[in-house]
Formats: sequence, C-alpha cells, structure tokens
Amino acid sequence: MKRILITLLSCMLLVPSFGSFFVYTSFKLNQEEISKTICVQRKMVFNSCNGRCELQKSLKKYADNEKKMQNNLKEKAEVVYIQNTATANFKLVTPIESAAKLFASFDEKPISVSNSTFHPPSYFI
Repeated sequence: MKRILITLLSCMLLVPSFGSFFVYTSFKLNQEEISKTICVQRKMVFNSCNGRCELQKSLKKYADNEKKMQNNLKEKAEVVYIQNTATANFKLVTPIESAAKLFASFDEKPISVSNSTFHPPSYFI
C-alpha cells in the first residue's frame, strides 16, 4: 500500500514538468482535425501551417498559466509560517558538594561601613 501511495505522489509531482509535452502530444494526435477546423490558414490552397499556429497559441497559453501559478505560489509561500517545537529530554543531575572555603569570618563585628556607591571608571563610558 505504501509503495502505491509513494508512486502515485511521485507521479503527481512529475506531471506539471511534462505539461508542454502533453500539449504537444495532444496537438500531434489531433493535428489533422485542428488544421481543417481551427487553423487560421485553413482556407488557403497550399497550407504550410498545418495547425502549428494553434500549437503556438496553446503553448503560450500553457506558459502564461504556469507563470500565474508560480506567482500565486510565491504569494502563498510568504504567508505560510512554520513553528518548530524543540523537545529536549532534561535529566536531573545531583549537585557535587565541595568544601566551601571561607575567607572571611563573620564572627567579629565589622570595623567600618561604606555608604558610597560603586561607579565604574569613566574611560569605559
């Protein structure tokens, strides 16, 4: 079932790239009818066009439709936003206890108190 789905989706992706091929093939299959009914030069005695004028019109029409589709896709692509959510597995790690070295003892009373505020040096500003 998966292979059928994959093949079907792949073919759907490749079909637009063969659009002009399909237009040309349909022209070749119906060339005699087109040259007798639709062609601009059908009433001429020595008709050298054989419906190629209609082929050119069809190919131009197909190319214009492709350009319109590309423009529509560009406009739609600007509107689409994708949000990726990152999922991370965090583990709790036990903290490593280390013997803290105290450089000052708080048993004694302070000698003096400073009321001034720290100001950084002026050459860094």
